[in-house]
Amino acid sequence: MLTAVQKEILQTLINLYKKSDGKSIKGEEIAEIMNRNPGTIRNQMQSLRSLGLVKGVPGPRGGYKPTIKAFQYLEISPIEMEAQVPIYKNGKKVEDLSVSKIEFTSIPHPGECEAAIKVVGSIKNLDLGDRIRVGPTPVNKLVVDGIIVGRDDMDNMILLDTTGIRSIPQKTVMEVATQDLVTIKPEMTLKEVAKILSEKNIEGAPVTEDNKIVGMLTLSDINRAIAEGKDQCKVKEIMSTSIVTVDKTVLISDAIEIMNKHNIGRLILVDSKKRPIGIVTRTDILDAISGLKNR
Repeated sequence: MLTAVQKEILQTLINLYKKSDGKSIKGEEIAEIMNRNPGTIRNQMQSLRSLGLVKGVPGPRGGYKPTIKAFQYLEISPIEMEAQVPIYKNGKKVEDLSVSKIEFTSIPHPGECEAAIKVVGSIKNLDLGDRIRVGPTPVNKLVVDGIIVGRDDMDNMILLDTTGIRSIPQKTVMEVATQDLVTIKPEMTLKEVAKILSEKNIEGAPVTEDNKIVGMLTLSDINRAIAEGKDQCKVKEIMSTSIVTVDKTVLISDAIEIMNKHNIGRLILVDSKKRPIGIVTRTDILDAISGLKNR
């Protein structure tokens, strides 16, 4: 039976190991993350080695590696480590943490459900009352939202009072996108564009030239230009040229990740020749997840 410290050391080692592309991990790295003395880590590593949970790698680039037995002891599949299941705390991704297991408890009362989450990595920064989002999981794209109501440092588990459970549909962006794409031209005036956007009831549109995307313009861009006294400008003078496009075969779950990474609310879909063929927004994706948009 491992002590709480030994479990934390082993979990930290595995977490660092899976990020190192198979390289050995030095005790000092583990000590820094755990905020402990390197000597303490080395002493505990001797015990873990004697139990067959850790192997030492000699030499200047040496250190420690977890054994298959270590993965089994913590109920973590080495294969699963390749598929990261992220944890978000209060809307922000928590680095160096992943989820290896989600178990839903029995439902004692209608409308109530708890989820036990087994975490890989230190859970010291996850506190009672924190709003947590787990997922999406790699296969069924399950996302679990909840509030931490319990924490078990010995088994590296957190207990969530779930506020939402949903599965992201295995659909491509093309299946939920607007395919009747409205485009605008670089030489148009802001007044002309504002009229088009208003008539079509849309927030923005790609700027195209010779059937190629050269920019993006939104109502926010127009409002900002007017506030700065640039209402006489043409589209090409204020459009954003940082355009993010995706192939029409990209899955919804991947589109969400791309939007989050670039902090944008829409993606332009392109065909094999990079020609724009549609647009997908956060609203389109949310409607698909909630079942409001089915094609």
